[in-house]
Amino acid sequence: MLSLDMNQEKPQLFPEVESFAKKAMKYKDKFSFYFEEVQKQESSHITLADQRLLNFCTYSYLALIDHPNVVNGAMKALIKFGCGTHGVRLLGGNLSIYRELERTIARFCQRDEAMVLTSGFLTNQTVIRALVRPGDVIYCEARNHASIIDGCKLANAEVKTFKHNDVDSLMQNLQAEDDDRRKLIVADAVFSMDGDILDLPVYLKIRDSIKNTYLMVDEAHSIGVLGNNGRGIEEHFHIDPDKGIDIKMGTLSKAIPGNGGFISARSELIEFLRFHTRGYIFTATLSPITAGAAIAALNVIENEGETRLKTLWRNVNHLRARLAERGIVTTASRSPITGVLIGDEELAFAVAQACFDRGVFVMPVAYPAVARRSERIRMNVTCNHTLQQIDTAVEVLSDVMQETMGQRKAS
Repeated sequence: MLSLDMNQEKPQLFPEVESFAKKAMKYKDKFSFYFEEVQKQESSHITLADQRLLNFCTYSYLALIDHPNVVNGAMKALIKFGCGTHGVRLLGGNLSIYRELERTIARFCQRDEAMVLTSGFLTNQTVIRALVRPGDVIYCEARNHASIIDGCKLANAEVKTFKHNDVDSLMQNLQAEDDDRRKLIVADAVFSMDGDILDLPVYLKIRDSIKNTYLMVDEAHSIGVLGNNGRGIEEHFHIDPDKGIDIKMGTLSKAIPGNGGFISARSELIEFLRFHTRGYIFTATLSPITAGAAIAALNVIENEGETRLKTLWRNVNHLRARLAERGIVTTASRSPITGVLIGDEELAFAVAQACFDRGVFVMPVAYPAVARRSERIRMNVTCNHTLQQIDTAVEVLSDVMQETMGQRKAS
């Protein structure tokens, strides 16, 4: 009979948990803003700890979170379909609103078809796996989003990582591959930490010059943002969609408010993915409420996108100019994402806390999201920020950085 000693001291299985708990306790005491719950969100403001702050930590670039048409689209879907489905898409959960959303996405992305999944992370994590087979090779950009990196790790294929923006190295490696070997290049359109943009025309030339090579691009931060009408990186570079990206991935949680991810491509490929992507087959899809909001948001972008984008880019350029005037070093961004380089984790947290105390909400970014010693404050603007609000935020940030970094040097 099994005999258990209930008085035996339980061993510490995960010492790193205890170590992290100590660090978390320290940070909670020093940087309370980071752990606060959001009580209310508006287009350019956010409320935490009963404090209303200017919000520069947002992905709602086109300020559609509370757009009346988007809210109405969500409400209509709720009334018609309720809160969820009776099952996964392939087993009774294929609501008509999901197909309407997929057709809307396909039209917006100028593709044959689209497939919606529960999240952008899940989309990358499971679609990459479905696309490749043993013997294939994936070329993964070094600064790709974590979901792409995880998707590559899960895939049953060889993975080769190439340095950020090092297209010469990528080309040389591809040329050395066997012609018959299938090769998939995966990269972000806008790199979410630095804000720089993929040189898509060069990547398309590489794809077209190497046999059996395909290109998948994550447009999470470019759909709704790049191009005159917000259609993404192809429109930005004036590329014919028929000669463009093979597998276009996007999210429904940035410029399009809500949650979810999608793939848009040729109809044959989408049909294949519906029956081979585990994250689609075995996971409940997004709520009909989110689908209704996303459809409405895409319609708003088609009707109002050009006007909202002009204001957005006016604000982006204004922010960069004001930061440069103050001598604040930033990443070489070409998108609404601006990284203010700090170079120290605790200092980045201290700067963000001081900004919070003065009414400006920004967030620190540290390892593993960025490399050590490249810690930063990330500032994102929307089309609803006013120039005065941007000036206020820059003034606060500049004063805080001088004070905080001055205190660090003095100590």
